[in-house]
Parts: sequence; structure tokens; C-alpha cells
Amino acid sequence: METAYLAVDLGAESGRAVLGRFDGERITLEEVHRFPNMPIRLPDGLHWDVLGIVREVKDGIAKATRNGRRIESLGVDAWGVDFALLDRDGCLISNPYHYRDPRTEGMEERALDRMPKEEIYGITGIQFMPINTLYQLLAMEGSPLLQAAQTLLLIPDLISYWLTGEKACEFTAASTTQLCDARSGGWARDLVEKMRFPGHIFGEIVPPGTRLGPLLPEVAEETGAKEGLSVTAVASHDTASAVVAVPAESEDFAYISSGTWSLVGVELPKPAIAPEGLHANFTNEGGFGGTTRFLKNVMGLWLLQECRRTWAREGREYSYEELTRLAQAVPAAGPLLDPDHPAFLPPGDMPGRIRRFCRETRQSPPGEPGEVVRCVLESLALKYRWVLERAEEITGRRAEVIHVVGGGVRNTLLCQLTADATGRPVRAGPVEATALGNLMVQAYARGYLGSLEEIRAAVRGSSVEVHDYQPMGSADEWYEAYEKLPKVMDAAAQLDTEGASLE
Repeated sequence: METAYLAVDLGAESGRAVLGRFDGERITLEEVHRFPNMPIRLPDGLHWDVLGIVREVKDGIAKATRNGRRIESLGVDAWGVDFALLDRDGCLISNPYHYRDPRTEGMEERALDRMPKEEIYGITGIQFMPINTLYQLLAMEGSPLLQAAQTLLLIPDLISYWLTGEKACEFTAASTTQLCDARSGGWARDLVEKMRFPGHIFGEIVPPGTRLGPLLPEVAEETGAKEGLSVTAVASHDTASAVVAVPAESEDFAYISSGTWSLVGVELPKPAIAPEGLHANFTNEGGFGGTTRFLKNVMGLWLLQECRRTWAREGREYSYEELTRLAQAVPAAGPLLDPDHPAFLPPGDMPGRIRRFCRETRQSPPGEPGEVVRCVLESLALKYRWVLERAEEITGRRAEVIHVVGGGVRNTLLCQLTADATGRPVRAGPVEATALGNLMVQAYARGYLGSLEEIRAAVRGSSVEVHDYQPMGSADEWYEAYEKLPKVMDAAAQLDTEGASLE
């Protein structure tokens, strides 16, 4: 018997509605709706247009259910850390801020005045990043918006609430906030109290695979969906859904969820909270089936996306394919950057920042677009190696293969450079891993699949494209390039210590 599900997959650059049909062994995908997801800058900061997002989600439901198509359930996944505040009547208090808004500058220092860094990490196991929910809430201290709040919902939870009327915080998304206890899976109440946050805004945390309830009658009528279409809390952090769909056959793998961000890590049966993880700033985020995603955020294709937007504003339009071809024509072993330097976090003139970074770290800066792209991609591949080697040192596990999933799979040059830089085989695909993982958790929630292993077997048996890349080129040359990366990172850190601005 074939069943159908709808994945609402919201990314930082675009959103989509993907229809999945599952026959018990394999799943087929059909994208029924896609839309841009662009932030809006207002006088008070950078915001997400969540009202526009929910309108597009409803359009996706309408297209998926057109012509009487029966769908068993739908699930929503999105990026982490960002949140909405609701008042006592369940009404949205204000449009959620975007994680790239600079209001969190200086908030880590405020947090550490209230609880030592070692204690925060010992409870949450989460990496310290200015985008974390913890610092976003600290930036709202004293705000009447926070004082009026009755409920905090992460972005996927907000969309699910507007569809069903049910308020719940799904575990994998909640784990990104740096406000959860990594061991118990609940809110870290002592941390919340010491940060002076209103404790009542943190509601029930539910595991992935929880049935939330049917669409509200008015939503069903507006979209034309059949009565009884229900919503499932999937692994609603998009990376968690993507990792569900990694087509791994054993435990000895690493993954890179490659998109606007690159999430580089390994899958563990429990959190790995140790001083070494704190020192290297690794994170322990919740995964499906009781797993832990031990990973590190790398800035990812955001660097390339912002370069492309800057060149477009200058009147030079490039497709991603054109940029890749230009980069392939540039010699290897050029200048390197630390993709995770704070200078690259905000939107703006990314090519200019990259050239400035190279000059300040005593490297010859890239000039033409192809040179800039080559610099970005080689730096990403080498940073992946750096993260992977730190993960192996901390966990004691060797990754024999690297699975790359998500939109970055389309960047064939980056996939090959990743194999070259790490000296390991890369399996790239599926591209739509996040939507696929979303759909598979819905099938699990309805009893058609019984475990993570069964889900991955179904992914491997489905018609999803996976491309293999073997390491090429000279291992010695890549080792020499890799030895250069930490020196560049140290030089940039020294400039920051001396107060020099790379922004």
C-alpha cells in the first residue's frame, strides 16, 4: 500500500514543499512548491518574514492536495536557534529576529558573568556562537516584548502551531538553543534561572515522531486539504532531518550537511561532553532515535552566496555553475581564509572582506571572481578536515567515509576538494536529504518504519542520486596546504586580540 506525506522544508535562502510517496520499501519525491525566503531589514534590525512564510506553506499544502490527492500527514523542518514569542492569547508579539542580526554582540560576556563557560558547556554541550538562542534572549533583556511573552517557539514549532493550534517544542530544534540539558533532553532550568529568563515561556519538549494533531478547520478549508490531515513533529531542525537521511551502511562515517551552513560531524549514541570539546567548540545536538549529532558549524556556502549577491549588485550576474567553472580554471594552493571568522557572519561585501582578510594575514588576495571562489572552496574543504580530525580525537572514532548531503552536493568541485583535502572517499547525496529525512520520520510515526536503521535502508533503496568522489592529486601538496590553515587561523585570531578589524 502506497502512502503519501508532505515535507515542509524551510531553509535560510528558500523554502519548499515536497510530496513523498512511500510503498513500504522506497520513497519517491516530487517538489510541489518552492519559494524564496529572504530576511527583511527594519529600523530595529534584521527579521524573518514569518507571515510570508506561513502563506507560502499554505500554498504548498494547497498544491500538494490538489485534485483530491490524499496525504497522511505533513511535517515542518527549519533552521535552528531563531524563535518567536507569543503572548497569553497565543498571538505573535513581533516578527522573529534573524540570527545574523548584530544585536547579540557582547552577549556571551554577559552570559559568562552569570555562569562560567565550563558550567554552561557541561550542562548543554553546545558550541558557543553569537547566533545561539541564549544570546538572542539576553539581547532582549528589559524589552517589553520579552516581558509580554507567554510562550517561546522555535521557527518550525511556530509554523506547526499556526497549522494545528498546538504549542510544542520539538527536541532536535530545542537542542540548538544552548538552553537544554544535553543529558536529560529537558530545559536546563538552573541555567534559565541564572540567565534571568522568564521560565514560563519554555514549554513542553516533545521527541521527533510525535503527532501534534490535525490541521485547524480554517487551515484545511483555506488550503483545500481533506479533513483529518495531521501534522507530525519530525526531526524539525533541518540538519537533524538531513542526518536521518544519510545513506550510511555502518557507524564509521562522518557527515557534512552542506548548504548555507556546513554542519560537519559524527553521529554518537550519547553526548560527548568533555573539556576537549569545549576547547574546540564542538556541539552536542539532539538527533533522531536518541542519537547525538556531535558536530561543528562551518560557515558554508553562505560565503559564496554573499559573493554572488555582491557581484549581482555590481551588475555581474553569475550562476553557481559559472562560478564553479571559473574556479576550476584557477590554480590550486592559493590564499586561504578561516571560513568561521566573525568578519564573514553578517551580510555585505563578502569579496571585499575576503580580500581584506587575506591582506591582513599576509597572503596575496584573490582578484577575479574565479580566484575568490577557489579561495572559498579550498578553505572550506581544509576546514572540514580540521573539524573532522578534532572530532575523531575527541570521540576516538575513525570515519572511513564522508557523507555529504544537502544542496552543497550540487557543487561538484567542493565535493572533490573535500575528498582531496581529507584523503577520504566522499559519498555525495541525496541533495534533498532534509526533505527526505522529514518524510521518513513521518512514515516512522505511523508505524511503516521501525528504526533509524530501517529508515536508512529505505533511503538506500530509493531512487536518490549518490555520487562517489575518490581523493585525487598529491597528498603531500594537500598536507602542505592543510598545515597553512592553522597558521592563517592563528594570525587572524592575533589580529582580533590586538583590536584590528577584518570587517
